[in-house]
Amino acid sequence: MTRKRKSPVEDIGRRARRLKRARDDPGASPLRGLGVFGMIGWSIAVPTVGGAFLGLWLDRHMPQDFQWTLALILGGVALGSFIAWAWASKEGKENGSDPHDD
Repeated sequence: MTRKRKSPVEDIGRRARRLKRARDDPGASPLRGLGVFGMIGWSIAVPTVGGAFLGLWLDRHMPQDFQWTLALILGGVALGSFIAWAWASKEGKENGSDPHDD
C-alpha cells in the first residue's frame, strides 16, 4: 500500500495547472453579490427620490387635480425598475449566464 512518489516536475506541473485554472475562472465572490444588490437598489432609489422631490416642487408651484408627488414617485419606481432590469440583463450576458442565449 505504498504510494508511488511523483517526480518534482509532475508536482510543479500539476500545481501550475491548478493555479492557471483558478486564475482563469475565479468563481463568484460574495462581495460581487453585494455590489450587484447595491447597484440595483441605487438604480431604483435615485429616480424614485428624485421624482418625489420634483413632485413636491411641482405641487407647490403648479397645483393640479392630481398630486404630482405620487405620480412622479410611481414614475421613478417604473424608470428605476427598467434601469435595474437593463443593467442586470447586460451583466448576465457579459458573464455568460443568460438563459435565453441558446
